[in-house]
Amino acid sequence: MAAGGTFDLQDFLPYLLNQAAEATSRGFQSTYRDRYGLTRTQWRVMANLGRFGAMTARDICRISHIEKTKVSRAVAGMEAEGLLTRATSDQDRRVENLSLTPKGRAVFAEIGQRALAFDADLRTRLGPDVAARVDSILREIIALQSDGAITEDD
Repeated sequence: MAAGGTFDLQDFLPYLLNQAAEATSRGFQSTYRDRYGLTRTQWRVMANLGRFGAMTARDICRISHIEKTKVSRAVAGMEAEGLLTRATSDQDRRVENLSLTPKGRAVFAEIGQRALAFDADLRTRLGPDVAARVDSILREIIALQSDGAITEDD
């Protein structure tokens, strides 16, 4: 915070975390956007389906903290491109399970390799000690929020 206890957005930790996330996301964006024509949300949907296998849009929203309307648009676009399919759940006819098609799995594998290289380059530029500290700090912040230790009322 600025001197005198006045609020300064530039010193607000959530803002700094968001800026760091945006900067690194923009750095990787060209990989999935330029080569594959995917939006950020489509890439995030694909990454979840690639990691966890078939799941519902609601599951993706919960895991990724993405709004339902954004996921719905991403799913529709990916389905139109032949990257994923929808299948009605046998347990609940109102629920659709999403899964990557063979084309979607191939794209995920290619982008995944590029993501590993991007991550390795970022960690190299930060240096091993800083990268390890950042990783640890971010995981601690996530755990604090997940445990309810950080709330808006605090």
